[in-house]
Amino acid sequence: MTLHSFVLRCVPLLCCAALSHAEVLVQGAGLSITSQDVVADSLKVPEEARKAALAKADTVSQVAVSLFARRALADEARQLGLDKSDQAIAALNVARDRILSDAYLARLDAKTQPDDAVLNGLALNLYKAEPQRFKVPEEVQVRHILISSIQPDARAKAAEVLAKLQAGGDFQALAKELSADTGSAAKGGDLGSFGRGKMVPPFEAAAFALQAPGDLSDLVETQFGFHILQLVEKKPERQRSFEEVQEALRRDVLAKARSEARTREVQRVVDKAQPDEKAIEAFSATFR
Repeated sequence: MTLHSFVLRCVPLLCCAALSHAEVLVQGAGLSITSQDVVADSLKVPEEARKAALAKADTVSQVAVSLFARRALADEARQLGLDKSDQAIAALNVARDRILSDAYLARLDAKTQPDDAVLNGLALNLYKAEPQRFKVPEEVQVRHILISSIQPDARAKAAEVLAKLQAGGDFQALAKELSADTGSAAKGGDLGSFGRGKMVPPFEAAAFALQAPGDLSDLVETQFGFHILQLVEKKPERQRSFEEVQEALRRDVLAKARSEARTREVQRVVDKAQPDEKAIEAFSATFR
């Protein structure tokens, strides 16, 4: 494992009300599982998913019962002296080291908190340094009517529909009545907004060639059949303002600062390591 991956895999510990006051959730046979145990077990889950899971009583119940079973089995293992084996002792030491190192790095995260002025300044520098990152590509919103190629005389039928539209026919009504694309037909043929690269090439070319809302395309043939497009809205490429992306950039800056602080701290202790290459080679050789 690289130093960078070690830093990224360290999970921040959650400090919350559930940890400050432990409620017994499950008990039996002289053992108990508390809210502290459930929260500690949940730390391996990303924060948003963790909060959602802990908000569901049935999920908490399942986790608590599972932890109880694990604790009961561990208690029986201790009674059998299994915790005294070299393998168990080594595994417990590794687990303790992982938990405590995570806690140490979480504490470092909390201390790595630039003030608002610094965060805003660094966010603005990032915004100016990477302008391409904040461009919103051109998009179009169109309606379409599809006459499926499996219909007899599909081209002729599509031409009839186009003639009706050119004569002032109601596009949305005709889409609901005639379009083979049932998903969009229910919405009057509306496909919503999309950028380049999202549709098959002939359809995309026709959509982006339309200029003004209400404009109709000619017949557009694709592998699906014959389409008639109507432009709803054309959105030109634009640059997101700094205000639009400021909070996201602040989060990026803070995450980068914390990652760098973690990397420096881990490197500080890694520099003290003195690998015994002969011992490492001898150990590896036993698995070949």
